Amino acid sequence: MASLCEICGKGERSGFNVSHSHLKTKRTWKPNIQSVKAVVKGEVKKVNICTRCLRSDKIQRPM
Repeated sequence: MASLCEICGKGERSGFNVSHSHLKTKRTWKPNIQSVKAVVKGEVKKVNICTRCLRSDKIQRPM
């Protein structure tokens, strides 16, 4: 599944793991993306959405 929210555009971020001896290795943080059914322009579609957008009701779920 793509790690990109179709509502807010939140995606993968990169940075470093930093050990106690201050050695740095690259790592990534991925958003919690869920595939849900939502009403988009009057029809039900499956969309990839982050849990923050899902929790804050930025989409309309079908009944």
